[in-house]
Amino acid sequence: MMGHAGMAAVAIRYLRSTGSRAAPGPPVDPLPRPELRAIGADEVPPPTPREFRNVLGHFASGVTVVTAPGEDDLPPAGFACQSFTSLSLDPPLVAFMVARTSTTWPRIARAGVFCVNVLGAGQKSLCEGFAVSSSQTADKFSGVPYEPAPATGSPRLGGVPAWIDCTIQAVHTGGDHLVVVGRVEALGADESAATAGPLLFHRGTFGAFDAFGPTDH
Repeated sequence: MMGHAGMAAVAIRYLRSTGSRAAPGPPVDPLPRPELRAIGADEVPPPTPREFRNVLGHFASGVTVVTAPGEDDLPPAGFACQSFTSLSLDPPLVAFMVARTSTTWPRIARAGVFCVNVLGAGQKSLCEGFAVSSSQTADKFSGVPYEPAPATGSPRLGGVPAWIDCTIQAVHTGGDHLVVVGRVEALGADESAATAGPLLFHRGTFGAFDAFGPTDH
């Protein structure tokens, strides 16, 4: 008795020998193209970038300048950064966020190290100098006093209340930004520079802080 496999093989040989083909049927109309949309009719649309920025701007933050040593004959790298935070006590870790479009970040990544310079209330102009986008040959450090941080050689800016010298431990993606985790190798504070208080950024403007609360600066 011929099994199913044998019967199928015989049928295939027969169809090949006769050249038989399935009779063409009437053309089939394609299904209507579905309406495309990002969200359902009953869903709340996500916030726009402007809404996001306006609301999150109510969260006051400190201001830092993240620096790294220059490569070859290029000047050091540095940019102003509000998105900085402590991350872990053991091991000692910090983190900062940087836009993927940053022209300074690739230079810091190649260096593999960085120094976070925490700015004081009187260093608004210093912050503004590092907040501008520039080519990798531009020298944001022109006229800015600094010395090498002890562990990595990254620029430690003069007159800052505190500094944190780090090696890059990990980099994570976070939407249109990168989350850079640094392992703290050395750190320090200048109490005399800290007496003026921190430089704050709130709702698009700089400010200072005293015992009675934030004041315009």
